[in-house]
Amino acid sequence: MLTRYIQKAMEQAHYELLPEDKLYYGEIPGFDGVWATGTTLEACRNELQEVLEEWILLRVARHLPLPFVGDIRLQLSEVS
Repeated sequence: MLTRYIQKAMEQAHYELLPEDKLYYGEIPGFDGVWATGTTLEACRNELQEVLEEWILLRVARHLPLPFVGDIRLQLSEVS
């Protein structure tokens, strides 16, 4: 489920070339603070996925909700 969630979120990513810096910039709408840059589109994409994974872990650790991605909703529950 987590892998599918990450894949679906990455499918929503938007990328653009920043000509003045000669860098690619990527972000995922609805995931505040999840963005990355890279010298190639692939490097930007890889960095963006790492940032997304860390963002998910941080939200889980802080018991914060995760956004819906398509039809996927990750819900966390306390385990005793």
